[in-house]
Amino acid sequence: MTFNNILFEEDNGIATITINRPNKLNALNKETIAELHKAVKLAEEDGDIKVIIITGSGEKAFVAGADISEFANFSVEEGTKLAANGHKVLFDFIENLSKPVIAAVNGFALGGGLELAMACHFRLASDNAKMGLPEVSLGVIPGYGGTQRLPQLIGKGRAMEMIMTAGMIDANKALSFGLVNYVTTQDELLPFCEKIAAKICNNSPVAISSAIQAVNSNFKSGVNGYDVEIKEFGKCFGTADFTEGTTAFLEKRKANFIGE
Repeated sequence: MTFNNILFEEDNGIATITINRPNKLNALNKETIAELHKAVKLAEEDGDIKVIIITGSGEKAFVAGADISEFANFSVEEGTKLAANGHKVLFDFIENLSKPVIAAVNGFALGGGLELAMACHFRLASDNAKMGLPEVSLGVIPGYGGTQRLPQLIGKGRAMEMIMTAGMIDANKALSFGLVNYVTTQDELLPFCEKIAAKICNNSPVAISSAIQAVNSNFKSGVNGYDVEIKEFGKCFGTADFTEGTTAFLEKRKANFIGE
């Protein structure tokens, strides 16, 4: 599949999706969002791919925000539709994906860029990264999940401050807040992500999928996360991966999971 705004690579079970609009600091426009959806879906449907890494091209930005020129003249109805479609096509889609998605934040992650990183299952950042939700400085609020995911990750008070001041935090502050898991140099960022991804690849894909569903359920209104955990735990007992994992443990050998 050919893309105009992203690069797609696969190696050793790891798909790396690079947003490639360096002249626009990798800003998310409608076409890029659609291409990201297609690329992530392609990776999810490829049985050889176990983990997905999303990053930005160049040394300045992961994603420096949404492409404001596309929606500056939108009406109320158009703005509402823009947010709803974004949630469905990309941000909720990534969050609920059956395969782990890691954000490699290699510079500015602002507005929709930070929202994209937060939709991923966890984040690593280069030491030059800057993160923020500056939407209120434009007379609007985050519309791709920022008002929901940021408080979940760093707490209500800190999220309120970041959103209301429209300010940025650096990588070390993001680490102290729990917004990112690790901070590395820019050169080390992708290799470190790949190292973590390789560890994930050693484990059962079906169990990982169940774990994603169980963890996510705790943050969904009206859903009892404990009930989802019990259900997903039970489902694992009917999988070939469970048979292989337990047999390998008892036989003192490395498991060879097939993802079924």
